[in-house]
Amino acid sequence: MSNQTPASRVIARISYPGVLAIAFALFAAMVGAGLHVTPASYVAGLAAAALVTLHELKYPYRRQWRPAIADTRADLVFMLAVQVALPYLLSITLVIFLAEQLRASGLSIDGFWPHEHPVAAQAALMLLAADFPRYWLHRAFHKFAFMWRYHAVHHSPHRLYWLNVGRFHPIEKAVQFAVDTLPFALLGVSTEVLAAYFVFYAVNGFFQHSNCDVRLGALNYLVSGPELHRWHHSEFAHESDTNFGNNLIVWDWLFGTRFLPADRDVGRLGLVNRDYPTGFLAQMTTPFVPGLDKR
Repeated sequence: MSNQTPASRVIARISYPGVLAIAFALFAAMVGAGLHVTPASYVAGLAAAALVTLHELKYPYRRQWRPAIADTRADLVFMLAVQVALPYLLSITLVIFLAEQLRASGLSIDGFWPHEHPVAAQAALMLLAADFPRYWLHRAFHKFAFMWRYHAVHHSPHRLYWLNVGRFHPIEKAVQFAVDTLPFALLGVSTEVLAAYFVFYAVNGFFQHSNCDVRLGALNYLVSGPELHRWHHSEFAHESDTNFGNNLIVWDWLFGTRFLPADRDVGRLGLVNRDYPTGFLAQMTTPFVPGLDKR
């Protein structure tokens, strides 16, 4: 870990809440100026990514975690194909299809969501509600061998930096979408709420996987940030089978899987099989090759 200076200590404490505040302020300003919430949320996310990158370059958690060009190239493909294109494709196909089926069947589920509440309150409720099934899904991907084969793709990196937050096999990503996004889209949650949720999801995700030297303090009992998530990527299963929260850590706290040792730093990351392929195309097929996902 890098030696802290007075400046770096300040940055370590204000970076996460500061970038989150900047992203939401930018999002609100663009929407207030008449820009549609979808591009506004993407611009806010890109601005946050730029700030997280600057933090990684200036105040890294570990200098040896700086990625190689080949890694960033593969992670960029994962980000664009799995995190951007696939959810969009599912949104304009599966969501519309199922919504039409519900309407055709005369089923109405509008009353299950508090549409009259402020956008911020609805987004906070969505964060808490979406993280509950996602928490149990994540535990299942660790527990069951046939599911772990897909999740091993996400655990394959030997270092963390914000761009590899998007390293998921598309089959796992589709299952995640069905659990933490599809239900809310079918409930008719507004695009404003979904966009606000996306901003938090993106900013927290960037930090969660980042090589930023941060100190979240009491926030480590609320959000699933980098100090917690690094342990989830430990090479040792007894350490990585913890901190399953996607955005929040509250369900881990309640169900006894929160893990943040105060007396040491995380060791090696990744899988026991250090020769697990890392390229995008190779990792599309690794779940179907027995033995590669050794823990």
